[in-house]
Amino acid sequence: MTYLVIFAVLAVALAPLIHVMPSKAQRRVAHLREFAALQGMFVEFRAAPEGVLSAWESSHFLKGRTIYYGLRFAATKRQRHEKRAWVWGEDGWRSLPRGEGVPASLTKLPAEIFAASIDQGSCGIYWQERGGDAEIKQIKQALCALGDITHY
Repeated sequence: MTYLVIFAVLAVALAPLIHVMPSKAQRRVAHLREFAALQGMFVEFRAAPEGVLSAWESSHFLKGRTIYYGLRFAATKRQRHEKRAWVWGEDGWRSLPRGEGVPASLTKLPAEIFAASIDQGSCGIYWQERGGDAEIKQIKQALCALGDITHY
């Protein structure tokens, strides 16, 4: 009986500690973000690019779960980039608004990426962090190529 009381007291004392420990999914996301930071990228919550989206494309922009992985431009390159965006749809990559070209580097992105953008300060992708280190490396390569593009 004494052991049962000791076990119950320990269980009650340790329960709050177990509750605040990160889950496996939270540890995976933290690792992804740390790995991205080591690759020179930054991570932030950012609204998906605005534009006319199909129902299929809109369904991939889950509010509250869309994360932007970006690569900042050097101060000397910031003024030469116009704000542009592309979205992955049923027919592949397309620009927002339609009619503009799509950079070849976007075709090399992992399938988990559903949008990309470029502005005067950075270029980046939008996704829901479904991937691993290999996808982060692919993203970094594609963003480096995207940042150097001046004509589509």
